[in-house]
Amino acid sequence: MTTTERGVPAETSTPVPPPVTPLTEPADGLPDVVATEAVLARVVEAFAAGTGPVAGDAERASGYRYGQATYLVQLRRAGAGTALIDPVGVPDLSALGEAVGDAEFVLHAASQDLPGFAAHGLRPARIFDTELAARLLGMERVGLAAVVAEVLGLGLAKEHSAVDWSTRPLPEDWLRYAALDVEVLVELRDRLAERLEAAGKAEWAAQEFEAVRTAPPPAPRVDPWRRTSGMHVLRNPRQVAAVRALWLARDASARARDVSPGRVLPDRAIVAAAKAMPRTAGQLVALQEFGGKGTKRRAAYWQRAIDEARALPDAELPTVRGPRSDGPPPPRTWGDRDPAAARRLASARELVTGLSAEHNVPVENLLQPDALRRLCWTPPAGADAAGIAEFLRGRGAREWQVGLLAEGLERAFADAAAGRAPARAAGSAAGSAADSAADSAADQV
Repeated sequence: MTTTERGVPAETSTPVPPPVTPLTEPADGLPDVVATEAVLARVVEAFAAGTGPVAGDAERASGYRYGQATYLVQLRRAGAGTALIDPVGVPDLSALGEAVGDAEFVLHAASQDLPGFAAHGLRPARIFDTELAARLLGMERVGLAAVVAEVLGLGLAKEHSAVDWSTRPLPEDWLRYAALDVEVLVELRDRLAERLEAAGKAEWAAQEFEAVRTAPPPAPRVDPWRRTSGMHVLRNPRQVAAVRALWLARDASARARDVSPGRVLPDRAIVAAAKAMPRTAGQLVALQEFGGKGTKRRAAYWQRAIDEARALPDAELPTVRGPRSDGPPPPRTWGDRDPAAARRLASARELVTGLSAEHNVPVENLLQPDALRRLCWTPPAGADAAGIAEFLRGRGAREWQVGLLAEGLERAFADAAAGRAPARAAGSAAGSAADSAADSAADQV
């Protein structure tokens, strides 16, 4: 602690956060919800006459409805104002996309909104993702409210972020929240773009944005029922079969009723039933997890699923560990199974975490941990920079990532082959911790 000339302790130089001014009302007032073709036509005309980027957002009913349907689309453009569109009432928004042409769309966490946009015919020609920009700039908190507060000094309320957006009519305070989410996106985009340019990361960001915009839909997950929370405690294949049967029964019911599966039957109830393997509906509802009125009412339905699992021949039971992955084994086993690969991974991790610290970019945005593990487990022949670069491109790496990593990884592999210990780079402890967490998550899949 420092002191003044009079010996009085001086205040430390801890930076004081800038004041945040709450945003409470849309600048142009709260618009009416667009729910008819006639009103949408007027919005299309206004957006065609507007200028500059289009700020966009979408609201879903995750946790309430089955799937990821969009229940509200928010758009804002200079000269056109804000539009709150009900895609249930006006599902075809392709005319809006045609009206704005190749205008850039400004989105936060674009990968969450683009599939919903596309489902309604809205496919941006260019995007700027403010969340990705914040990540590339090394910002600690990248949620929209946090980024707006740090960059613009404005406060966005988030109390309605997890509400049931399928509700009709939508409450006025929800709509105000939705309108404010796009109120300052373009201004935020401009400020972040300036920071990216100053940091020499503008081209990195452009490549990232385009990769998100053009990303194909994810492949269907193999055995999605294996993601049932808590099923790791089960060690009996027939219990695992019961989880599968109950999960599939729940999914069919949730789909038919358009209700989130977790509201039909919680994961903990599935696991409890699979662990107990009751033989009657009475025994099933005696379980604490099946004590609710709705669950009791459908006890016979759930019991049939358990009975189906009990009746399966042994040859048709699922494995406890799940199907073999096409990826490498968990890194914790590499030391015994392939010491050379373990050395490559250790050396490569030091490089990646060092570059992460040097460029102030999170490890996972510099290179996906899965790609790094695959590269280290089965490197290309010769393991030279050209081969490594081609491998990384094949795993979806962008050119800026390849340019930063390929030659360094060649040297890291050479060090590993020669038995030279990698030099610990600045920030390695934090980076290694993040990568180890990613390893742990991957091991559980």
